[in-house]
Amino acid sequence: MRTFVLTRQFGFRRAPSRGERLVAFVIRWLITAVAVWVAAQVVGGVHLAGWGSTLAVAFILGLLNAFLKPILFWGSILLTILTFGLFAILINTALLALTAWIAGKFDNVHFAVDGFWDAFWGAVIISLVSFVLSRLIGPDRLARRIA
Repeated sequence: MRTFVLTRQFGFRRAPSRGERLVAFVIRWLITAVAVWVAAQVVGGVHLAGWGSTLAVAFILGLLNAFLKPILFWGSILLTILTFGLFAILINTALLALTAWIAGKFDNVHFAVDGFWDAFWGAVIISLVSFVLSRLIGPDRLARRIA
């Protein structure tokens, strides 16, 4: 039995298969890894060493964004509305700082953020780079072609 989902354009297409979802996850993970790497290159207080650490940090950040960010966002929706969305940047800043703290618990993951402003600008850079790359690449569309 095939399952169909309603798309943004009010059209129907089949639901993504398990393989397509997995490929889309890997593409998003790689996009996040590139965004973290760019932030480490641009922001002086964000320190990252090696591709292994980059992939590990992207994975940690991806998990936090998937599970913790929605709770923080919906818990602070009124504050986010009152600040015209600027509070969402502070949530991203806190998640990046938490990522650095978690990464510090692993001996082979070399990632550190020096302070609040470095985490702030790192979160802004990661958000912008991830947004642009996601729009250019289209993880779901690419996953449908690959899988």
